[in-house]
Amino acid sequence: MLLAIDVGNTNIVLGLIDGEHLIKSGRFSTNINETDEEYAMKIHSFLSIHKALKIDGAIISSVVPALISTLKNAVKMICDIDAVIVGPGIKTGLSIKIDDPAQLGADLVVAAVAVKEKYPMPAIIFDLGTATTGSVLDKNGNFLGVIITTGVKTSLNALTAGAALLPQIDITSPKKVIGTNSIESMKSGSVIGTACMLDGLVDRFEAELGERATVIVTGGLGKSIAQNCKHDMIIDENLLIDGLRIIYNKNI
Repeated sequence: MLLAIDVGNTNIVLGLIDGEHLIKSGRFSTNINETDEEYAMKIHSFLSIHKALKIDGAIISSVVPALISTLKNAVKMICDIDAVIVGPGIKTGLSIKIDDPAQLGADLVVAAVAVKEKYPMPAIIFDLGTATTGSVLDKNGNFLGVIITTGVKTSLNALTAGAALLPQIDITSPKKVIGTNSIESMKSGSVIGTACMLDGLVDRFEAELGERATVIVTGGLGKSIAQNCKHDMIIDENLLIDGLRIIYNKNI
């Protein structure tokens, strides 16, 4: 059984993988102040709940550098194995064409590796989390580049913090685009507004590529947004866990 851990700015996602199949997944909040032992207890609880008695390998990707050694130590503590860390020098099979490949976040690498294996090229990958990213792979699976902008929840949190009369809202599709009250207007702005941005980016990306692309959406808010887009988009909620499995198998 493989334990895959994807560390994001807001949440840490864990996946239990048997062969090529994701058996169970879970998540808990990212907290850079917690110790090795505290994370070990959380991971141990996750494994116990799902009766994962034998972990043969582990792999970690993280966009929070402060937690890499913490989680590696936690995995060693409870599983007595050395986790593979996604970073410089690891085999990915991905050709990265940006100015400085070392700057590319582990999450973007992992997602691109999964998309390259699972879907037709060229491809566009939208990851909707704390940040919203849009990565582009060409017809040969080369990583061409990425856009990075503020995530939906991040934008809403900034808006409600700066506008006293606007409430916190649940990010779901509005009843109609033209909002007639504060909550529906905010839903329209965040959900429909982001969907329009993704549609516009697909048009611009495909114009630069010179051909149509497969569009994949992942991340915590991916489904809510993609359902409101005009372009056809594949929702892949387990994309990063699949990418971690693929990278692990390339490095054992």
